[in-house]
Amino acid sequence: MQAIPFAGNPLNRASEKRTDAAWIESKRRDPTSLVLPMWRLEPFLREASLSSDVGLGLVSPEIADSLAGTDVLSIFLGLDGERAVFTVDVSEVDKPANSTKLAGQGYFREARTAAQMVSAKDAAIIAQAKALIDWHQRHGFCPRCGAPTQIVDAGYRRLCGKCSAEHFPRVDPVVIMLATHGESCLVGRGKQFPAGMFSALAGFIEPGETIEEAVQRELMEEASVKVREVTYYATQPWPFPSSLMIGCFAKAESLDVQADENELAEVRWLEREVARELIKGKEVRGLRVPPPIAIAHHLIKTWALDG
Repeated sequence: MQAIPFAGNPLNRASEKRTDAAWIESKRRDPTSLVLPMWRLEPFLREASLSSDVGLGLVSPEIADSLAGTDVLSIFLGLDGERAVFTVDVSEVDKPANSTKLAGQGYFREARTAAQMVSAKDAAIIAQAKALIDWHQRHGFCPRCGAPTQIVDAGYRRLCGKCSAEHFPRVDPVVIMLATHGESCLVGRGKQFPAGMFSALAGFIEPGETIEEAVQRELMEEASVKVREVTYYATQPWPFPSSLMIGCFAKAESLDVQADENELAEVRWLEREVARELIKGKEVRGLRVPPPIAIAHHLIKTWALDG
């Protein structure tokens, strides 16, 4: 199986260290530690050179502090060998890439774009940093009582000072499935998709629902397709904002299909030979499928090539 983008994080998350505030603080000030600046959820990337490709723009703690001070959101990502790796949110800084410390070294890029420019390992670190900072930006107040919350455990927990409620970064499970029937697979075009772009169908898992039940329900709701033999393929962290895409295949009982117009603009069966061309990046009859950054691409590719 081909590696799924945003997976394969190389860092040792060292979760047992997160509650040791003194250790975290010492590592955050350690000149050998590395910090990934994030500006409005965009990671800082290092310029390519004759000797290296585009990569994460990891900087020293001193440079990170010079961008936005020491009181900004800082999250411990893990250990790279003995070196600690953090991310900091510099969103309040105006054009940080133009600062004296960063000028000429790199640039900030939207996370989807950045992930397609760097190595698979770097993309996985981007996913971790982006999802965590995004969660903190949206959870500054307690959903139970409305009071402000404070960051604890190196960025992996927020604590309400009023009602003592604890809040943890959430991950939303999403099923994304490719229904197949003979030599065809089912794809759909969301209303927000560009013309001709088709993908595997997907939907959030609901409370009290299994993965298999979610696959069956979503395919029936979105395409009126009844399926059996739901099988697991792979998962993908998807930090937009923080989902876990659970890839599955399912056998459709017939080719009868009807799109739910509230969910999709169109659904259609895609022949295997056409799918083989589309996963190469070609456009066939005006049709396209998602690029390799998306697990939908890998579902279609695996079925088209391996059956």
